[in-house]
Amino acid sequence: MPRFTIVVPVFKVQGYLAACLDSVLTQDFDDYEVIGVDDCSPDASGAILDDYARRDERITVLHLAQNVGLSGARNTGLAQARGDYVLLLDSDDTLTPGSLRALAARLDATGSPDVLIYDYARTYWDGKVLRNTLSGLLSEEGADTFRLRERPQLLNLLQIAWNKAYRRDFLEGLGLRFPPGYYEDTPWTYATLLAADSVSVLDRVCVHYRQRREGGNILRTVSRKHFDVFDQYARVYDFLDALPDGAHWRTAMFGRMIDHYLKVLEQPGRLPEDARSEFFHRAAADYRARVPGGFTRPEGLRGYKYALLERDNFRLMAGVGNAAKGRRVAKTTARQTIRKSKRTAMGLLYRSHRQADLDPNLALFSSYWSRSVSCNPAAIAAETSRIAPHIRQVWAIRPDRMSQVPAGVQAVPVGSREFWAMAARATYFVNNVNFADALVKREGQIHVQTHHGTPLKKMGLDQRDYPVSTGMDFTKLMERVDRWDYSLSSNGHSTRIWERVYPSNYTTLESGYPRNDVLVNATAADVRAARTELGLVEGTTAFLYMPTHRDYERDFRPRVDLARLAARLGPDTTLLVRGHYFYDAPSELAERGGGRVIDVSAHPRVETLYLASDALITDYSSAMFDYANLDRPIIVFADDWEIYSAVRGTYFDLRVEPPGAVAFSEEELVDILLSGEWCDAESASERAAFRRRFCEFDDGHAAERVVRRVFLGEQRMRPITPVAERSPVPAPSALSLPVPPSSANGPRTHAQWA
Repeated sequence: MPRFTIVVPVFKVQGYLAACLDSVLTQDFDDYEVIGVDDCSPDASGAILDDYARRDERITVLHLAQNVGLSGARNTGLAQARGDYVLLLDSDDTLTPGSLRALAARLDATGSPDVLIYDYARTYWDGKVLRNTLSGLLSEEGADTFRLRERPQLLNLLQIAWNKAYRRDFLEGLGLRFPPGYYEDTPWTYATLLAADSVSVLDRVCVHYRQRREGGNILRTVSRKHFDVFDQYARVYDFLDALPDGAHWRTAMFGRMIDHYLKVLEQPGRLPEDARSEFFHRAAADYRARVPGGFTRPEGLRGYKYALLERDNFRLMAGVGNAAKGRRVAKTTARQTIRKSKRTAMGLLYRSHRQADLDPNLALFSSYWSRSVSCNPAAIAAETSRIAPHIRQVWAIRPDRMSQVPAGVQAVPVGSREFWAMAARATYFVNNVNFADALVKREGQIHVQTHHGTPLKKMGLDQRDYPVSTGMDFTKLMERVDRWDYSLSSNGHSTRIWERVYPSNYTTLESGYPRNDVLVNATAADVRAARTELGLVEGTTAFLYMPTHRDYERDFRPRVDLARLAARLGPDTTLLVRGHYFYDAPSELAERGGGRVIDVSAHPRVETLYLASDALITDYSSAMFDYANLDRPIIVFADDWEIYSAVRGTYFDLRVEPPGAVAFSEEELVDILLSGEWCDAESASERAAFRRRFCEFDDGHAAERVVRRVFLGEQRMRPITPVAERSPVPAPSALSLPVPPSSANGPRTHAQWA
């Protein structure tokens, strides 16, 4: 029998569940079991639970056949509990380090009370942590255990179930279960506290209560379900009627009930506007039916509201609310006026264009901070031309890059009059980063965030923990994220991270990355054409070397001596070198390689380089996730892993879960390449596991899914073809490749690509 059973109900929390479970599994106390209840979650939450259960026998997973809601999921977990004590942990919250050991010690010190109350702190997306404002009620001074009569002020704590440890025998004796509906914690909280013969407190924050930007809390949802609060208090009063000393608590409970009703009535974003008067009259009826004899109303505004309920006078109550709303509106207007005064940079022209109607068929595209026509946006644009030709496409391009725009592509210089006119009237916005802060999203405009890689390094809000790697203004970042309507994902790993580090109310499209369609759909002819374009002769093994950007390096410096590496690999090997787009790669790279080092940093299509190469050599670049779609060897050169992971942070240890062979020095890299380890059976096995995990949605139809959903409004997306059923294009070594006619003139230089 474990000391604790921790019940974790799970529904649509794929971005937060791992952090929740990790906070339990990394405790310095291990006498517990976890019961994860998958409440028929439509996302990957159930799969995450199963993955954790496979790795840790303390986790039991229960998959429900239909969604039963938070109460039902908790009850299902409670029915399976075996621990001395039961803890309830919401699946987007976390335990603080050392919490379980502290709880166990306090329970031992206080003689195993029926209920132990501990503290919590609210955590916010911007890193702010605020402890419960009533934490003073949890002082451990005085008796170790007590009945509620001795400390009735504990009733003032937030009515939540997850800040307490409950003796399982006590719960079973009560026969208590969570009721259906909103505010289900209310009858549970009051019943356990009122019925307990012994209560103890722990003055320690044991739970971090996540305040999600994107919602996730049903109590913030506008709905008539908030009327459930009346049923919950009916249950509380039924419990009081059955309690031997229930009459003693009627006055205190009446105040708690009325305050709760008033909060629901007055809290913005709960009741539909046309339901407020009905709710008020229901609350007034409860007031008159349950007011205790001799009850004295509180002082001040609170007491005035009590009097209005007693008289069932909604008109005056609405007046009080309107006055408060007026003050809020005045403050909001003042803030907006200040913000608008700071937007002078966009000019009168942009503001005037925003007065015109939106063009329903105009789409503004951008990629890599308006550097190029490429990546996911370019693939979406191409598919849009095929199946939604009524959409007019315009690309936003930096003025200094306008000359590089492909023929036939309409583009406007960023910051120009034409750009602001397009930005004001376009209905669709497609970008793999974010548009500028000055861009104002109008009602009816639709933003698609395609992203431009699968995250190995920490991204978004997670970068707050790595200040050396970023000078980002996270408040501004969240304002940009709030413009998103859609966020694309190529695998479940990305989905979970994007939703957590970019929390907002967008819709995730698990479509795959459109830029990878060309890799999945490629033919042998495409491979031959790519080799010909790069001047690669038959029999040549081409390694594509693609290192990533490092926040601690100003310039591109290959971490291997490329000329020496090419010489050691022999005349039948060519190195294709592509520096990160943040760097200006020096053209002398190719000159030092004796013709067997080709600098392709400025090549306009990285997909061509992927198809032409026999294998990829990289470090921590997201290129590895895309390249894995080809099912060709990937070699990781991780000579500075300790520095990189410490400065930037990573989501998993690439050394432990690699896509192939891993080298930690130039000598090891040479040994791997010369020995054939780079393409042996072990490397293939690692690549297969990597491909299953990270190429999950990349089945060659990603762009079509996006275009049909965004531009054509189709809700049902084409089913994903499983990885095992895909047939990657043969590698160059499996094809008969003619000698390219252009090879006599040698490979193209960096300057020619540019």
